Amino acid sequence: MTPTFNQNIIALVWDFDKTLIPYYMQKPLFEFYNIDEAQFWAEVNQLPALYKAQGITLSPDTAYLNHILTYVKQGKFKNLSNQKLRELGSQLEMFHGLPNFFQTCRDLIEKNSDYQKFNLKVEHYVVSTGLTEMIKGSSINQYIDGIWGCEFIEDFYVSENSQLILNKEKQINNIAYLIDNTTKTRALFEINKGVNVHPEEISVNQSMPEKERRVPFENMIYIADGPSDIPAFSVMKKNKGKAFAVYNKEHAKSFKQAKKLVDDNRVDNCFAADYREASDAFLWLTNEVIDIADRILSNKKSQLRQGKNSVPLHIN
Repeated sequence: MTPTFNQNIIALVWDFDKTLIPYYMQKPLFEFYNIDEAQFWAEVNQLPALYKAQGITLSPDTAYLNHILTYVKQGKFKNLSNQKLRELGSQLEMFHGLPNFFQTCRDLIEKNSDYQKFNLKVEHYVVSTGLTEMIKGSSINQYIDGIWGCEFIEDFYVSENSQLILNKEKQINNIAYLIDNTTKTRALFEINKGVNVHPEEISVNQSMPEKERRVPFENMIYIADGPSDIPAFSVMKKNKGKAFAVYNKEHAKSFKQAKKLVDDNRVDNCFAADYREASDAFLWLTNEVIDIADRILSNKKSQLRQGKNSVPLHIN
């Protein structure tokens, strides 16, 4: 039986905030509307307890999205649209070495003739609790093969005479899609099984042998900054994938956080979020990409040799 996929893909899966950029991506949003960023997050942090007092459980990851919508309703984020979020995403400042590092990883594989005999490829994905539209507006978007993030609805449907009628709006008014720290793991399995490439044919919940999956976990690398990524780190480690923590070298607390993840065996290693050539991040990640490629290449050659050995020979 012919395998469903060639398993020739190496996938780098990235968190976004404080992994690819040195701050939370909503920073340009606050600056554009002249909103106190610290006050906004302080309010968000209070919301779960305030709703709990009402007997309502509010997810911390949902809280900030709802509070953005509250600000829209209050007029503090007047006329905030998905297009505006994408425009603001263009203002995001990447860590050193980005976005060029994304292409460097691809070139390592695509410009190697031995790897190309078996059509090996590198793909980059972003899995973030941040906003998809801002990521799409950022300078890395052209290098990304897929994004899992939070999304808002502008236009919505109302019921009139037993029919749903589209009501057009000029600003966001509801949550369309949510990624939190636990659903990040679902995104990893979607990449693993190939749901993102074949959404009509494959369900993330269907049973699928490891040898049939598009990107085996051992061909995946997950890069993120903190404890909130522990569920995703755990999935990677459990399934023989690689997990790395990054830190901002300008903040000692960030380093301690990443080091603890290493000490607790949550990740394989940690390094500063600096992706310039010869940096620790550059060396570690390019080395892992090459190691994975060499293993795939070795397996592919071994499969060919097995086929050759099965050919019957003439007997003298």
